[in-house]
Amino acid sequence: MASNLVIVESPAKAKTIQKYLGNDFSVMSSYGHIRDLCDKGMAIDIENNFTPEYCVSKDKTTLVKELKKAAKGAEKVWLASDEDREGEAIAWHLYESLGLTDDKTERIVFNEITKTAILRAVENPRKINKELVDAQQARRVLDRLVGYELSPVLWKSIQRGLSAGRVQSVAVRLIVEKEREIEAHVPVASYKVSGIFTDGKISFKAELAKNLPTEEEAQAFLSKCVGAQYKVESVDKRPGKRSPAAPFTTSTLQQEASRKLGYSVSQTMTLAQRLYEAGHITYMRTDSFNLSNDALAGIAAHVQAQYGDNYHQARKFNTKSKGAQEAHEAIRPTNFSKNIAGADDRQKRLYDLIYKRTIASQMAEAQLENTTIKLSNTNAPDAQNFTARGQVITFDGFIRVYQEGTDDENAEQLDGQLPAVVEGDLLRSDEITATERFTKHVPRYTEASLVKKLEELGIGRPSTYAPTISTIQKRKYVVKESLEGESRSFKIFSATADGVAQKEGKENYGADKNKLFPTDIGRVVTDFLLEHYGLIMDYQFTAKAEQNFDTVAAGQKGWQESISDFYSEFHPLIENAPAGARAASRLLGEEPGTGEPVYVKLARYGFVFQFGDGDEETKPRFKKLPQGVGFYDATLEMALRKEVLPRTVGSYQDMEVKANVGRYGPYVMWNKKFFSLTEDTPEEVSIEKAIEIIEAKQKEAANNIIAEFTDEPVIQILKGRYGPYIKSGGKNFKIPKDTEPETLDRAACEELIAAGPTKRRAKRK
Repeated sequence: MASNLVIVESPAKAKTIQKYLGNDFSVMSSYGHIRDLCDKGMAIDIENNFTPEYCVSKDKTTLVKELKKAAKGAEKVWLASDEDREGEAIAWHLYESLGLTDDKTERIVFNEITKTAILRAVENPRKINKELVDAQQARRVLDRLVGYELSPVLWKSIQRGLSAGRVQSVAVRLIVEKEREIEAHVPVASYKVSGIFTDGKISFKAELAKNLPTEEEAQAFLSKCVGAQYKVESVDKRPGKRSPAAPFTTSTLQQEASRKLGYSVSQTMTLAQRLYEAGHITYMRTDSFNLSNDALAGIAAHVQAQYGDNYHQARKFNTKSKGAQEAHEAIRPTNFSKNIAGADDRQKRLYDLIYKRTIASQMAEAQLENTTIKLSNTNAPDAQNFTARGQVITFDGFIRVYQEGTDDENAEQLDGQLPAVVEGDLLRSDEITATERFTKHVPRYTEASLVKKLEELGIGRPSTYAPTISTIQKRKYVVKESLEGESRSFKIFSATADGVAQKEGKENYGADKNKLFPTDIGRVVTDFLLEHYGLIMDYQFTAKAEQNFDTVAAGQKGWQESISDFYSEFHPLIENAPAGARAASRLLGEEPGTGEPVYVKLARYGFVFQFGDGDEETKPRFKKLPQGVGFYDATLEMALRKEVLPRTVGSYQDMEVKANVGRYGPYVMWNKKFFSLTEDTPEEVSIEKAIEIIEAKQKEAANNIIAEFTDEPVIQILKGRYGPYIKSGGKNFKIPKDTEPETLDRAACEELIAAGPTKRRAKRK
């Protein structure tokens, strides 16, 4: 056995590192965390200074035994988990669980998995950084406290199975508030005036700097443009420049991969992890813009060789992120002579993005010439001037390699060249148009722009962004969806030599692609928490907790003191919660005649209307919401609408077809059989559509019949999801694997039915 045991987090990482170390080293993987807070109870002794109780994960018990055995037989154990707080905690849990001692344990870290970095780490070992471990412990304990104490309140007040979290609940709040801002937006129309102007050689576009607010003003302005000439009032030429973006951090990589490649946050992190473990890029969880001296030298050599000395410009970037932790490097390639890397096309595309962004960050600025031309109307010299702007690249610099994407759909791009006109020149325009335009609502969050917002607020850290966004979608508080949008008309007025004419245009508005929308349950939970537990939803309070973790990591504060500070403010909220506080219930009004209150509320299987409060003698009555109607859309009128279900749709083959809503959703019933409705509502489905659904289902069922014996009792041999089976008397019976179902006759089927096991009744929980 090798005298040195190296323990890393992932098998892929172990495989890469093993190549760089000699036969004297054996590399094993811990497959991430081997130990966490125990599942049973809170696992935190609050009275004993928040002492946590850790347990080895059930699926890691065998692995821990193997690692213990390997560690016992090694002269030295090298803990080589990642260099952030999470990695430091993994190393500490390994140290504790494997019963290691200081004299035979070393901690090594590296920012990239290359031979040079690995050997350098082995030559410069250190001990486990307890401050970083404590910062991770503080986060884990605090999140367990919040979840353990707040989630049961949601179960009691709203619905079982819900959860709340220090970061996840704030993230959902951001999305809910954004959606409500969008819903409150009222589009305002104005008129954008533009024209194509020419000096006889080059045509260019110019616009009024401000839209005209009304149709009357637009028509009045255009009437003055009929037969007009346009005088060049001024020509302003100024040099400009553009600087490259900084190399990638975790959040900027997630944002750019979303904009340019369409990757989700979790997909980006998975691909980056693969590239890191294969030794192609540096560690992918970082909020630092730093580049090592070796990296800077490698980039300089590459840029000078590929593009020339004038394209290289060394620069450093300052981190803007609140509370940026650990002085890591930015995400960069490990080898700048390798411009293609990755095991598949998705990895290669992400690597290409990282490669070009890193190279461009150390390249010269792009030099531009910005030109602004202002034109006045000779028929109305006092009217607003037309303005044309152009940009010409005089030296491309970093743009030759890379340009940063933007979330702004209306962001200016590099324009073309404008004609060489001078002040006083007269130009003409064959047509001036005033186009009706409507104000747009603020954009919804994408996964990446939500990460950007959380980072701006100082909430979360590189290792928490992806899990947070995955959690709020998994909990059904938020969904990622696309909207097709709707069509609307807009007016276009145009001024030509013949006068002012009007026509109508069509546009699609409200379309959105892969944006985050709050669900009704997400809104309900957010409203409830804001009303009763506002502190935990406060952005500054949540950011303050992150800052406390940073002070713990810096050794300036004990982790238990940090938890105590937070808990002393949080726990009273739980203790002093108003008795009987309920959420997910809205009073719509009173039922005419009875005077009973009518609510819309969340029940066990979804939102319902409730009539009356109920008492010891009478129970409240319930009614399902119409299909497609949400908690916040429901009205008293909908609740009072007369029941039409079950509804007789018509007849088919002399048997009645009915439509209704059941436990598993809307359906039509015919010949005592049920057929699910996926598109139509039971109130509106036609007999033609119902027959189409019935016949399609019958055809599908007929294709599943291998054989059928029609004498009573009817016996069928059917194709099933898990293989062929026998059906008789509403019960199913297995066919032995070594039996061909086509060879079975009625007698053989009856034998298998008789021999079939009697199903035991499950014990009631």
